[in-house]
This record gives sequence, C-alpha cells and structure tokens, in this order.
Amino acid sequence: MRQLTTASRAAAARSGPPQRPRAALPALCLTQITSWGIVYYAFPVLNPQITAATGWSAATTTGAFSAALLVSAVAGIRIGRILDARGPRTVMTAGSVTGTASLVIIATAPTPAVFSAGWLLAGLAMACTFYQPAFAALTRWWAPQHVRALTIVTLAGGLASTVFAPLTALLASHFSWRHTYLILAAVLAAVTVPAHAFALRGTWPPAPSTSTTGTTLNTAAIARSNPFLLLAAALTLSAFAMYAVVITLVPLLLDRGYSPAQAAWALGLGGAGQTLGRTLYATLARHISPARRATALIALGGSTTAAFALIPGPYPLLAALAVIAGTIRGNLTLLQATAITDRWGSHHYGRLSGLLAAPATTASALAPFVGTALALPLGGYPHLFAALALTSALAALMAWRTAPAATQR
Repeated sequence: MRQLTTASRAAAARSGPPQRPRAALPALCLTQITSWGIVYYAFPVLNPQITAATGWSAATTTGAFSAALLVSAVAGIRIGRILDARGPRTVMTAGSVTGTASLVIIATAPTPAVFSAGWLLAGLAMACTFYQPAFAALTRWWAPQHVRALTIVTLAGGLASTVFAPLTALLASHFSWRHTYLILAAVLAAVTVPAHAFALRGTWPPAPSTSTTGTTLNTAAIARSNPFLLLAAALTLSAFAMYAVVITLVPLLLDRGYSPAQAAWALGLGGAGQTLGRTLYATLARHISPARRATALIALGGSTTAAFALIPGPYPLLAALAVIAGTIRGNLTLLQATAITDRWGSHHYGRLSGLLAAPATTASALAPFVGTALALPLGGYPHLFAALALTSALAALMAWRTAPAATQR
C-alpha cells in the first residue's frame, strides 16, 4: 500500500501541479472573517455583559479565553502534521463544527467550570480554522504565487473585527449575552461548515522533497536548527511586545489625559494601518531577503513602541504613530505566514508552521495579563512601553541570524 501511495504521488508530481479548487480563496476569505469575528472578537464585546449578568469575575472569564488561545497553540502542532498529510478540508470542516459546539456550551454554561470547558473546546476550533490551516492550504495550492493569496486572505481577516464587533454589540443590545452567542453560533455553522466542506475539495498536492535552494529536506533537523530556533524566539518576543502594546495603548493614552474616545480612535486607527500594511508586504518580499525583512519589520515595530513611550503628544501625532504601528503589525502577520517557505520551501509547511506559531501564540495569549501586571512595578505605562521596545530590539537581533545555511540537510 505504501509503495502504491508513493507511486501515485510520483505520478502526480510528473503530471504537474493539480488544479486549485476555484472557490478555495474566496471561501477562506469569508470563513476567516466569520471565524475570527465570532470565535475571537465577539468575546471582548460581550465580556462586560457576561460578568454583569453572571457575577463571575473578569479574571475568570478572561482567563478562560486566554486558556483557549493556549490550547490553540499546543493543538496547532499536531494539526499542522495532519494538514501536511491530508489537506485542509477535513480539518477546517471539523473545526467549524467544533467551534459551533463550543459556542453553544459557552452560551448555556451554568457555572464558570463549564464556561471554561467551552472555551477549551473553542481553542481546538481556533487551531483548526484560524490563519494557520488557511495559510497551509494557500501555501501548498498557490505556490509559488502564495504571497498574493496569503495577502488577500489576511486583508479579509482584518475585517473580522470591523464586521462582527459592531454586529455583536447590536445583537447584545437586543438580546442577552447567551442568546447573542447562540445566534452567532448559528451564523458560524451556516457560513463556515458548508464553505469548508465544499469549497476546499481538491487534490492535495504532494509536498516537494527539496528546499528552495535545492537541498534535500530533513524536517526534524530544520526544527532543531539554530536558524529555526532563533526565528521562533524572535517571533515569540515580537508577538509578546506587539500584543502587549495593543492591549495597553488605551491605558497609556488615558494616563496622559486623553479621553476614552480619543484612546479608542487611536486603537482603531492602528487596525486601519494594519490593513494598509498587508497591501505592501508583497513588494517587500520581492526586494528584501527573509532575514533582513524580519529584522527590519521587528525593529521598526520596536521603534514605534519606543516613540509611544517618549512622545506624550499632541494627539494628531500620536494618531499618525498609531497608523504607522498598525502598518508594521500588518506586515508582521504575513512575515510569520511566509517565514517557513521563504527559508525552507513548502515541504511539511503545516508541521513547521505549527511549531513556529505555538510559542508566538502562547506569548500573545499571555501578553495582555503580563503587560498590564508589569506596568505598575515598572513605574507606569511609558516605562512599560520602553521595556517592550527593548524586547523588540532583542527580537530583531535574533531575526538577523535566521537565514538557513545553504548546506543544511
């Protein structure tokens, strides 16, 4: 049987790349908006109503949500291997079903323990439906033009909060948080289950056996290599700094005397800049090598963080700085999406990207708590931002050494 499978793969490779599923790209754009919007962005909108209605502490509810992100990070490693072997259709369809079930459990949870269990299940759904499996599908189906496809999907994903945060707030103004989650669960099932089940049908191309430099690949050796470990460390530190800045930007501006509306607008302008940044990434990828690109983007991100620490105003300057910081964040998302293929090709992309994303996702889950907790002992939010800028500087130094050796096997 193994010989037959190997022979069929070889025949497929000789006959050229299989036809891409025509509906895959628009379907993934739609499902990324919906999955992120409902499973991720609805929670911060509904959480104040959840705590007020149930009496559960914000620490309890937010802790359950962060636990989901940690589950997603760990599960993503195993999910990546399955994606490499079988493709995205089964994984993402099952993830949509799991996500729907998790929201039903969350909506009907009578106790914090059941509420937390629902979020743990949601973490598994995140690993199966968020960017990583979508990136794996696009990288294999669209290579070597995958950067364009990745950019399109992340542009769509950037609209998730724009669409679903206001929609969730509108629903919550007419229904309880429980009924709102049940409505959103129905929307998630109606949109993402059929889209993943029918639009992702197609031959899963065999993984190339050589890297972009023509060397034979050893996936385990890559995962243990210094360039891979340094890349994982750089992206983890960068993710921690980036998410801590996003969460603590509003308190920083409030401490400096700006109104809540001004602080919220600054945060929103960062989201607009993020979308802008993603339109620029393909040009950067064509003209700057992977290691230099990673170093420059992470360093620029740290520079904007340092600027927030040092510049108290005026507000228009801070608003412009928020747009610039968002532009860099948008590029960093695509930087992680292309980091594997830029250095080692698409062979075992799912497994390697899962290993690469796990610590970064963990850091992003912990950043809101750790960043907020560090503000007081460090002497305030400006000092926190200075520390986060230094963290990004360290990450940039690591990123400089992430070019793989040409002889690596």
